[in-house]
Amino acid sequence: MEYIKTEQLDHLLKITIDRPSALNALNIDVLKELYEVISSIDIKTIRCVILTGAGEKAFVAGADIASMKEMNKTQAEEFSLLGNNVFNKIETLPIPVIAAVNGYALGGGCELALACDIRIASENAIFSQPEVGLGIMPGFGGSFRLPRLIGEGLAKEMLFTGDRVNAARAFAIGLVNAVYPKEEFLDKAIEMGAKICKNSPIGIKATKQVINEARNLEVSGKINAEARYFAGCFETEDQREAMSAMLEKRAAKGFVGR
Repeated sequence: MEYIKTEQLDHLLKITIDRPSALNALNIDVLKELYEVISSIDIKTIRCVILTGAGEKAFVAGADIASMKEMNKTQAEEFSLLGNNVFNKIETLPIPVIAAVNGYALGGGCELALACDIRIASENAIFSQPEVGLGIMPGFGGSFRLPRLIGEGLAKEMLFTGDRVNAARAFAIGLVNAVYPKEEFLDKAIEMGAKICKNSPIGIKATKQVINEARNLEVSGKINAEARYFAGCFETEDQREAMSAMLEKRAAKGFVGR
């Protein structure tokens, strides 16, 4: 791997996009490496992922404009589909993914953060979807993930103006879950990831699946899907041990994922 670095911390996997000379911009090679890493995660061992960018200046400053400038229509469509396939892989990964956002998260970088389940921001984080200023539109899922997260009106404002949103504003509109000083944000993301890792992997997997499924269902379908995944958590070692421990007022032995 040239552009993607990984570090395993017990059941937590930290993935770093490491192309600081280009502010971690996404080109075809970076996207392919990221897809390969995400696809190779052993979800029997890894229970949560932290995704971040190298350096203090940028999480991901966007798609690589230099590589996009001369694309024809066919090449642009292929590039969009590649990025969307990678981001969809992240969004549908059975385990939670936390984006630890430092510095610029512009265009494709903002879209990458949107594909994650939770976003923890450094106080110097800057978000934007500036594509309309380049004569294009978001190509990696921003047109549907941003409205879903912060509401249609606020999303259209960001998408139509291309304005930059600082960390405080991002928190106020629900774009990020929390903001911390730049010296602390990554540790705070890892701390949250470690907390997630202590909970039932079966329960978390089922919860994430039903949330993702429910987006496309009517209310009755959402209820049925939730009931189905809820039921799937029962008759497992984890469920029996955790509930027995609570009733017996003792510490649970820990979740084993079975």
